[in-house]
Amino acid sequence: MIELILYTRNDCELCREMEEVIAAELPKFDAQLRRIEIDGDADLEARFGIEVPVLFVNDRKAFKYRCTPAELRIRLAREARS
Repeated sequence: MIELILYTRNDCELCREMEEVIAAELPKFDAQLRRIEIDGDADLEARFGIEVPVLFVNDRKAFKYRCTPAELRIRLAREARS
């Protein structure tokens, strides 16, 4: 199973865009998504600041700000083969 973690903020247009890309591609893979909102968490706000959304795939940073459906499919297919 591929583990995705998406770090987001409230009222973040880029976050919503990335969530839409993930939602469209995720069903094609044996993968699960955990969404973590960093607002109000001092440690996460210090770690990511305004650099959200950030998507980790299997504990490795994969994308920051944006990813296209094709880029995400390539990354997830590579993880599925490992």
